[in-house]
Amino acid sequence: MTPGIFASIVLIHLAAAISPGPSFVVSVRTAATEGFRVAVALAFGFGLGALLWATAAMAGLAVLFRLVPSLFMALKLVGAGFLFYIAYRMWSRAKEPLSFAQSTDLPPRSAFSAARFGFLTFATNPKPAVFFGAVFVGLLPADMALGWRIAILAAIFLNETLWYILVARVFSLRKAREAYLKFKAWVDRAFGGLLVLLGLKIALT
Repeated sequence: MTPGIFASIVLIHLAAAISPGPSFVVSVRTAATEGFRVAVALAFGFGLGALLWATAAMAGLAVLFRLVPSLFMALKLVGAGFLFYIAYRMWSRAKEPLSFAQSTDLPPRSAFSAARFGFLTFATNPKPAVFFGAVFVGLLPADMALGWRIAILAAIFLNETLWYILVARVFSLRKAREAYLKFKAWVDRAFGGLLVLLGLKIALT
């Protein structure tokens, strides 16, 4: 294991983390409706979810998915179903007025609930395990030292968490909140529709 390989893994994952997906949609909406503090807790949950799948991939779960395709399909369907549920809640409540001080919409406002919600959003999508498995198989030496393994897992957790904290900061600003309030019904329905499409992509690919 060399610093160059370590940097390659970190950069590949950072590029994947930045690419829009279900986590990005949920993060943007959380920051705009619930504010920075809750969105930071959500980001922490995303980081834990990424850490879960990276650890599982490092332990060989990605290989298990290839050996038992039905297990991978079952987990994909669970993940898609969870996204459909979030999409339904967004769509059905799109026209409800929203008070930032007394929001009752998803996700929950407590830091613990938001972190748990973020973790579930990430953990119910098994595709990161396949992504990490592909990256690890291609770049990690079989005899890699424990210290390097821990460093890689820590970097993945920080990549995911810090990126979504940045997203939270941008979309929790007053102008972003005002824009969301102005177009809430349209934005919620658009986000709900996007989550349905992402759920279908997870289930069918």
